[in-house]
Amino acid sequence: MSEQAGSSAPGPRHHKPKPFAPIDFEPFAGGADPARVSEAAHLAAQALVRRGRDSDDPKVTKRLVKLADEQGLEAIAEMWAESPARSLPGALWRLYALRAATIQDPERISVYFKAGKDTAQVSHAVAGAAEPPGADEMKSMADAILSGAFDGDFDVALERSAAFCRVVALGQATLADGAEHSNENHASKLTRNSHLLVKTAEDLEHAANAWRLGELD
Repeated sequence: MSEQAGSSAPGPRHHKPKPFAPIDFEPFAGGADPARVSEAAHLAAQALVRRGRDSDDPKVTKRLVKLADEQGLEAIAEMWAESPARSLPGALWRLYALRAATIQDPERISVYFKAGKDTAQVSHAVAGAAEPPGADEMKSMADAILSGAFDGDFDVALERSAAFCRVVALGQATLADGAEHSNENHASKLTRNSHLLVKTAEDLEHAANAWRLGELD
């Protein structure tokens, strides 16, 4: 946030979160200096995961999945978006943000997913989308993946999310190839987002492996 005109003293500096790899949507506002919030971010992430995994109540899981809906994704971004990608808060941020992106525009996500699923058959199977993968199926899958972080194996939830990213990224790349001559700007944006989403998939896969080794904190 820039200083207001005429201000005699600089105000506090605010930072936007680092883009986690957008699925062709604008990054959500929020974020803060990681040096000031790192410890709180890790403690909050640990408490949230522990709360979900210690409870057998499906209502608790549902509340945790819809945390961003109720509190606003910006509130989560303020705590977690600046955390390292390959950390517990960084991984949780990506799970919540990917779900939010899917819920926000499931029709467009389904187009990307359909375009990539036949080529990325292994990732398609791991992601676990119902057939045909329409808008409702995308929303259901997004909820199921995030639910699994709290009532299933956390590493499996991360791997499913990574697989989802890979299918969507491949779909974006495929559509970019088809639009290269008719709409060069759109094709470039799809290609850029596809590359970023592959990086997100790699981060989630690394986090899943770290969780299995007891090294994700």
